[in-house]
Amino acid sequence: MKRYVAFFVALSLTVLAGIAVLAAPPTRTAKAAEPARPKLVVVLVVDQMRADYVDKFRGQWTGGLKRLVEEGAWFRNAAYPYAATETCVGHATIATGALPATHGIVGNSWWDRDTQKIVNCTADAGAKNMGYAGASVKGGDSATRLAVPTFAAQLRLQSGGTTRVVALSLKARAAILLAGKRADAMIWFDGESGAWATSDAYGAAAFAEEYAKAHPAREDYGKTWALSLPASAYLYDEAATGALPPAGWGLTFPHPLRGKADSTGPDAAFYTEWEASPYGDMALVRMGEAAVDALRLGQSSGTDFLGISFSSLDYVGHAFGPHSREIQDILACLDRDLGELFAYLDEKVGRGNYVVALSADHGVAPIPKDTKKTGGDAGWLKVSEVQESVEKALEPLNFPKPAVARIAGSEIYFSPGVYERLKNDPAAMGAVLQAIRSVPGMAQVYRAEELANRAATSDPTRNAEAAGFFPGRSGDLLIVPKPYWPLDFSAPGKTRDYGTTHGTLHPYDQRVPVLFMGWGIVRGQFRNSATPADIAPTLAALCGVKLAAHDGRVLTEALKNSAGAASPRWPVAKSGHTAPVLP
Repeated sequence: MKRYVAFFVALSLTVLAGIAVLAAPPTRTAKAAEPARPKLVVVLVVDQMRADYVDKFRGQWTGGLKRLVEEGAWFRNAAYPYAATETCVGHATIATGALPATHGIVGNSWWDRDTQKIVNCTADAGAKNMGYAGASVKGGDSATRLAVPTFAAQLRLQSGGTTRVVALSLKARAAILLAGKRADAMIWFDGESGAWATSDAYGAAAFAEEYAKAHPAREDYGKTWALSLPASAYLYDEAATGALPPAGWGLTFPHPLRGKADSTGPDAAFYTEWEASPYGDMALVRMGEAAVDALRLGQSSGTDFLGISFSSLDYVGHAFGPHSREIQDILACLDRDLGELFAYLDEKVGRGNYVVALSADHGVAPIPKDTKKTGGDAGWLKVSEVQESVEKALEPLNFPKPAVARIAGSEIYFSPGVYERLKNDPAAMGAVLQAIRSVPGMAQVYRAEELANRAATSDPTRNAEAAGFFPGRSGDLLIVPKPYWPLDFSAPGKTRDYGTTHGTLHPYDQRVPVLFMGWGIVRGQFRNSATPADIAPTLAALCGVKLAAHDGRVLTEALKNSAGAASPRWPVAKSGHTAPVLP
């Protein structure tokens, strides 16, 4: 009898246990915990990428650019708020979150009043550049002229030493200003020697030495840049109006990488072609992957930083202009290369464990000859005529000669003592200003004292000039060309009639893409106003980093779990073009 009782008791307990199991909530498959911060921050700059390129060409993208647009946060109303839209300035702004009036980089170069010489934005007399793979390179570069720390520098400082920082570009100034004064690897391409280089301000990286030996640029000698899309996919004619391609290239595809016609191997002309071809961008992606492996970026306890600035689009844009097959094709190639990079990061770091920000340092003006063809008012504003007009205006007033020491970019620097005298002589100042305004293509001119305090005004042009004014470095007078009248620095008596440039406050120079993707980012299109100065503060917010002095804001509307996430946004359409297209 006892055995039967024990049996029924055991059976009852088994049934009750089964009921409990059925009533319990279903167990979920264990999922790896999301890191509290991104494991890797990737900042990508596409030199000279106008905002409208995304709308024009994204329907043809299948790789990384497509992924950024469709899976990321796309700020469609992004533009620089200042006038000096140049490479050094844009990279410093992206890197620090500050405007030139704060970070102090007012141009690719400026006139130094103490030495009475032109100085480049990253030139450092106390640094010495070093070539990889035994190459000999000239000069010395660092971020010594940058007045505020970069996001990468603050990330490194506030991480307790766990952060590794890598910056790469074909241009020294682009790599250096992306990362700042410290980096585990700072690498650029020296076109004169055809070698990868760095500076003793940063030191050599072992993986870069290995890469430079294994994959020198000269291994691409004899290759050809051919169209990567069907001919029917291109928006523009075979030959761009007013183009001036590198020596050895014609006006139409294909473009061989062979240097001058009589060359029997890599020469200076070959390296110019290489930098202006998709092979330059491809090399940067492969070197970035080598850095990820060698330094285990994104694979340790901290948050690492990888910055890559792609320069080839800039070289192509200057030569062929924005209305060219070359622009369309090199972006298609970059889309492919970024697809490879993101797939590599997915594997090594983990999809969703890293965050990407992509922007550009500036846009570009249409080739004046191309604009004229459509009946537009366009031309080249001769800088030599500006200087001649000032000298003539002061000649009868007994001012020293030359009165103008230098014109750098759109800024006029007077010889010592001249501007102080002008400020005390209203008639002479008026004559100078009137003479400048009379030069064909001139829109406006501002005096330094009108801009120095960055006082907000109702004049957007003046505000843009003030946002880029840094006392002591900026000029005495700042000129503003009319739209479609870029600055021509050719010698007196000669007129430029080819290619194009940038560096103004007009929309084709100021408007650039701003895209984020990955850890902590909300997918969608955003119509809110934004600037590339917002990139560093937004990344800092994601990483729990406090920036130094900055002018940008945190783009909270694109961040998960933030108060701003409820801001109006639109899902990303896979086709259709709704943003205004620049000329």
